Amino acid sequence: MFISSFEIFKPGIGPSSSHTMGPMIAAVRFLASLREAAGQGGNPPTRLTVTLHGSLAFTGKGHGTDRAVALGLLGFTPDTLDPDEAEGALTLLRARQTLTPPGLPVLHFSPEPDIIFDYGPPLPEHPNGLVFRAWAADDTLCLALTYVSVGGGFVQTLAEFTAAASGAPPEAPGPAYPYPFRSAAEMLAMGKASGHSIAAMMRANEEAHGITDLDAGLDRISEAMTACIARGLTREGILPGGLHVRRRAKSMYETLQRQRQTNRQPPHAVNDWISVYALAVNEENAAGGRVVTAPTNGAAGTIPAVLRYWQTQCDDVTDAKRRDFLLTAAAIGGLIKQNSSISGAEVGCQGEVGSAAAMAAAGLCAALGGTNAQIENAAEIALEHHLGLTCDPAGGLVQVPCIERNALGAIKAVSAASLALLEDGSHFMPLDNCIRVMLQTGHDMNQKYKETSTGGIAVNLPEC
Repeated sequence: MFISSFEIFKPGIGPSSSHTMGPMIAAVRFLASLREAAGQGGNPPTRLTVTLHGSLAFTGKGHGTDRAVALGLLGFTPDTLDPDEAEGALTLLRARQTLTPPGLPVLHFSPEPDIIFDYGPPLPEHPNGLVFRAWAADDTLCLALTYVSVGGGFVQTLAEFTAAASGAPPEAPGPAYPYPFRSAAEMLAMGKASGHSIAAMMRANEEAHGITDLDAGLDRISEAMTACIARGLTREGILPGGLHVRRRAKSMYETLQRQRQTNRQPPHAVNDWISVYALAVNEENAAGGRVVTAPTNGAAGTIPAVLRYWQTQCDDVTDAKRRDFLLTAAAIGGLIKQNSSISGAEVGCQGEVGSAAAMAAAGLCAALGGTNAQIENAAEIALEHHLGLTCDPAGGLVQVPCIERNALGAIKAVSAASLALLEDGSHFMPLDNCIRVMLQTGHDMNQKYKETSTGGIAVNLPEC
């Protein structure tokens, strides 16, 4: 299965790709299925309920999952949502307690009682589960569909998820790809046989996928990342949610600029610049702003920070190399998603910031002229040193430790690329093995450390 760069990098809104974007997309999909079912006759639906399970219940309030579900049922999607219009629609929904989706009768829906947070055991298939139900006037069930939000804004019905987990082929096979690598070993072998870089193979696959404006699409992604950094560097105040976390990127950026003007920057100042770029993005994400999922929202700052570092601190920066950076990063992200997970609720933050660091390291290594073997090595180094990283957000908010964690992930990514470029690409631990270890570690990890906010940092907070 080929995963496109534009599936790995998606414009969206904060604070969470799995808890905000995913449930919103699931709601839109459910309405489409309900329209199809209603067209086949039977009792017409009159009301809806939605039940959140597992991590979606435990940290749903902090991630705005209930708000996202309501917005999806109102017809909003993450890639086009206008925040002002969305707030007005939510206010009207609370007042009227009805939905008027096209092609369906008026449906009674009041977010507070009709979105149910089930704090019992998660669904057995996946920790991010939500069940949509449509009811007739006589309280008979018209339609029930279960969705799982598998990270990065990817959503599947339970049937789709089960089929994918079993390895069953898709009902409608997609196009053939010139480089259908499903592992890093296959990727390296295909690159060696063809003489192509990882970015060139990804480019060929994207074009076979039907992407005709690849360069323009990649440019839009990098422009959106740059715009997010720029916004984050100008905003001040307290982040929403009740933790009273202060935005720091703007003041830190101004301090760094003053240091630069005095020519008294310490040698490690480059790490501070990388950090402030990551903080800017993740503060925007925590505030519910527009970000690029890369590969998740909780890890959205790592890749933009490394990309900005390369553009501002390195030599021989070109548009072509910037695109190669993103294509290479997406190739690594696709391998991790196929063979492990990018969901914090499934494998902890090793699957989010760890994956983002591996992607960023690979992209930077490619932009700096690394070979395919060096790129694979860079990704492995970055991922290996995030293994075991828990997801334990304080208050269920993507703030503590998530914001700073992106900064450290970006610094590790730069170090990993640098280490890989000092060698010829041969190394002890293959990336494929490291990806498998991440999945095994995630399965062994206690559930309270996987985005439930019931352990770790989430329950060890200052009392004053």
